[in-house]
Amino acid sequence: MKFGLIGAALAAACVLAAPQAQAQQFINVLTGGTSGVYYPLGVAISKIYGDKIANVKTQVQATKASVENLVLLQRGGGEIAFSLGDSLKAAWEGDEEAGFKSKLDKLRVIAAIYPNYIQIVATADSGIKTLADLKGKSLSVGAPKSGTELNSRAILKAAGMDYKDIGKVEYLPFAESVDLMKNRQLSATLQSAGLGVASLKDLSNSSEITVVSVPKAVVDKIGPPFVAATIPAGTYKGQDQDVPTAAVVNYLVTSSAVSDELAYQMTKLIFENLPELANAHAAGREIKLENAAAGSPAPLHPGAARYYTEKGVLK
Repeated sequence: MKFGLIGAALAAACVLAAPQAQAQQFINVLTGGTSGVYYPLGVAISKIYGDKIANVKTQVQATKASVENLVLLQRGGGEIAFSLGDSLKAAWEGDEEAGFKSKLDKLRVIAAIYPNYIQIVATADSGIKTLADLKGKSLSVGAPKSGTELNSRAILKAAGMDYKDIGKVEYLPFAESVDLMKNRQLSATLQSAGLGVASLKDLSNSSEITVVSVPKAVVDKIGPPFVAATIPAGTYKGQDQDVPTAAVVNYLVTSSAVSDELAYQMTKLIFENLPELANAHAAGREIKLENAAAGSPAPLHPGAARYYTEKGVLK
């Protein structure tokens, strides 16, 4: 009887301990629209984490990108997210005009990754060749309050314009913008993304396009985190020359609710698997360890800081 009771107690203890021993962590990767750059990179990151972090279940969530991602992180709706640097700065400061009613104080940075290029593309028959030519024409500026839309506002303001100068403003994701341009229902689209974004490749393969330059003088008026950049010739079919534009650094962001150990693993696995990210999208080739901890608009997560200290990136 005594031994039976002891055996039953041990069995019960094992049953109770089993879920703890096999406790599963969940990583929801917040990305952007499926035709942008965030989504394929997010899918690759999700697979890396699912394969290489023990007892982890991953999921990829398509979103309206930067602003929505940061709000979701603050609310506990994700573990890692993509964001543009200017959106992250606005979120950390609680910039209400940018869509943040209060400071998102739980945000923590995993890494600075690749730059987003401001890519303004018009149909050739629209006659749009310069920023000034956008006046009176139709322009898609990205989903409302998305990082792309905030970029659109900044570029137009620095060029001495606002939405009132545009003939018709459409608030559409990348793929939908391109569909309208193919059907001659839209003159131009501003897309803030890595070079070679799928939506614009699709457009250039089916229609004649003009890639509109953003002069350095306009970029300088905006200032950091915007920097002058170049869209190299041949990035899109029919684009025969380099085109000056602006760029903004993207970040992978997490929250203070994520443990130091998990944040460490998430950071480490990004830089141990860069070839997989490069295979997922060309923008992955621009992710560099030496740049990962530099100039962040919000604090680094302690787990990420630990990895960068180990690698000598942080002293």
